[in-house]
Amino acid sequence: MAERDVDHVRNALVGWVSAALALLLVVGVAGWQLGWFDFSDDPSRPPVDDPATVAPPPEVDVPPVRRPRPVAGPADSRARLDLNAVEAALRGYLGDRDLGKHVVGTVVPLDGKDEYTYGPSSDRLAIPASTTKIVTSAVALSLLGPDHRFTTRTVLERGGATPRLVLVGGGDPFLNSHPKAMWGTQTDATFVAPKADIVTLARQTARALTADGVRKVRLGYDDSLFSGPSENPHWRADYVPDDVVSPITALWVDEGRDPIGYGRVADPSLTAGQLFAAALVRVGITVVGTPVDVVADSAASEVAAVESATLAQIVQRVLEVSDNEGAEVLLRHAGLAGGEEGSFEGGQDAVQRVLKAHDIAMDGSVLHDGSGLSRENLMSPRLLVDVIRWAASEDEPDLRGVLAGLPVAGYTGSLAGRFDAGPADGPGRVRAKTGTLTGVTSLAGLAVDLDGSLLVFAMLADAVPPARSGLAQVAMDNAASALGACRCSR
Repeated sequence: MAERDVDHVRNALVGWVSAALALLLVVGVAGWQLGWFDFSDDPSRPPVDDPATVAPPPEVDVPPVRRPRPVAGPADSRARLDLNAVEAALRGYLGDRDLGKHVVGTVVPLDGKDEYTYGPSSDRLAIPASTTKIVTSAVALSLLGPDHRFTTRTVLERGGATPRLVLVGGGDPFLNSHPKAMWGTQTDATFVAPKADIVTLARQTARALTADGVRKVRLGYDDSLFSGPSENPHWRADYVPDDVVSPITALWVDEGRDPIGYGRVADPSLTAGQLFAAALVRVGITVVGTPVDVVADSAASEVAAVESATLAQIVQRVLEVSDNEGAEVLLRHAGLAGGEEGSFEGGQDAVQRVLKAHDIAMDGSVLHDGSGLSRENLMSPRLLVDVIRWAASEDEPDLRGVLAGLPVAGYTGSLAGRFDAGPADGPGRVRAKTGTLTGVTSLAGLAVDLDGSLLVFAMLADAVPPARSGLAQVAMDNAASALGACRCSR
């Protein structure tokens, strides 16, 4: 099964609910201790010394609230790696037969001076799945900067009895169908990026048109910013028909999902144009005919515009909930920003050039997309480790969104409800990007060990017996937990 929205690959609702309750208890107590919740101005509320002393209602049976212990202290990025300690921590988990016969891994301290490797030296490449999003996000941030925003606009082409208004897509991955649209993964995130929407754009456009004396328009939509196929030829042929991923375009709403039901639409750009036309009509603009696919005249005057969240905010969301569509849009933007076409191939050309410019070796790695959906992708764990180290460099503050977006083990994003079967010190001490395809499980990120040493790791298994996929995920989680629970520095 491909990695769809994360809610499609959860193991069990019970585990998720348990983790969510535990996290709520921890956040509630921590928030009280830090002064986030202040009820001192409420005269009707009796004074309470400790929230743990408040009894639950009689019909609710909950465990006692415990003060959370610190998750991890300050990390030491200069520690030397104790290779024997890392070997002792990982071998039992990475050698688990549930992971299959091909498992590769790399662990280094943040400065990269020591390296622990696991797996065959002659075959260090594996299918990375969604850990690919780390590379895509880092390159996009490097080329565009964390404050970059994507603009969706309308322009007016005068001429003829009825002027033509064109909705021009700017490749905003999170453009919504209306201000309160609910779509996408149901995985909770620590941060929800603000989203532009076409209803707001329609209102702004109508005000500007009315002020200019225009009450009737023909409507076109322009998605020409991106080029090449909207479906990646290196994806399985059933991915788009089976709603695993949307066709990738520079103009869509709700990431190409059907605004009135579950699933994806066949032509996201056309759907965006139709919904925008309906929004214009609702605010008093007459739309003649149906929306048509056009390329806007470069001399057309801008009427109105809405902007996306910042790229740093988009990256955080993409990584935390493993957003396939968002990652593919970022790859297209990387291609454009790197002087290439806004296509799958152009994006990958830009990725390779940026990595080379920062002395990050491909190590034979081959990438065909930005999300990791392609089973033809191959990546070395060392490449993932080096990209994370690059994002953490003091010289690269623009890349901090990559680290901020990594889910916290056992608590947030695609790692909520996981990391509950391994070493107890692991949850909270590990931040990692997940990767899941049929027969593939992977993790790449950061761990703070019990000595306070900051470790960078990537572990990939791509020969997992399908019947053991859930157990393999647990084994991989346990290996990452072991890094947080070990004393791996010297």
